[in-house]
Amino acid sequence: MSAGPGSGLGVIRWVLAASAVLAVAAAAHVGLPDLTVTIASRVSLLLLVTGLLVLLAAALVSGARRRVEGRERAARLQAQEEARARHRQFLRRLDHELKNPLTAVRAAVADASRTAGPALGPNLEVVDAQSRRMSRLLTDLRKLAELETSALALEDVDLAETVQDAVGAVIEEAAGRGDAVRVRLDLPAAPWPLPHVRGDGDLLYSAVYNIVANAAKYTPGGGLVEVRGREEAGNVTIEVADTGIGVPEQDLEIVFRELGRAGNARGLPGSGLGLALVRTIAERHGGTVGMASREGVGTRVWMTLPVSGPSSPGAR
Repeated sequence: MSAGPGSGLGVIRWVLAASAVLAVAAAAHVGLPDLTVTIASRVSLLLLVTGLLVLLAAALVSGARRRVEGRERAARLQAQEEARARHRQFLRRLDHELKNPLTAVRAAVADASRTAGPALGPNLEVVDAQSRRMSRLLTDLRKLAELETSALALEDVDLAETVQDAVGAVIEEAAGRGDAVRVRLDLPAAPWPLPHVRGDGDLLYSAVYNIVANAAKYTPGGGLVEVRGREEAGNVTIEVADTGIGVPEQDLEIVFRELGRAGNARGLPGSGLGLALVRTIAERHGGTVGMASREGVGTRVWMTLPVSGPSSPGAR
């Protein structure tokens, strides 16, 4: 509530101050006639009672408003949790419904590969490749559903080492594919290195790896990926910047959704789950993820984590 001169609280303070002045003047008989003292005493009492009544009314209104806001906030949180529960149930059902058919398809492909003639070989390879892709997609969806509710195994995590390991894995994989993407690592050493964070080491590695691997995947040969780290106000930020194909402005939010992909990346391999996993991992650790991009120029993705770790329930 504002305490300015025109606010309710300001009026109340003025009334109480005026009543106090009149009461003091009346009590001290500061050179006033008896009749004036009596009138002043009664006026000060009236003002005092009025001020207290107004103050009480304001407190009651404020309390009622807080209770209404509290109920509305609780209703919103309950609705969000119910929506998340329905979403998790959908993912579990999808996994259950598709797992067995995919297993049967892969078994049939393996059996047919042994008996089919050479003409069917390429077709069977396509079917096998697509069934394996669907299996990986289901596995990632299952991980995402479990990640939203499973407890975090909290430990002391050397985030600088985690970033170095993730970058090393991406460089090794890119070299194996023959990709000519340069990856530059810039982590502070002076006046001190990045602090450790409290979190789930495996999940944090997965988040960093997904961001760096995404940058390398969508950066053409000869391009550059820079991985940077910084500490500020009890938070650590890992930023990955690239000179890749970029993300259209209208797709900046879509790419963080499950199965969401940028319009200019749909012809490239990928499940559309990497950044959704990153966002969920960051939020479970009390952190945030953001992106800035220019199509055809490059992209920056950053993940910010509190050094102290998550404070939400579900961590252990």
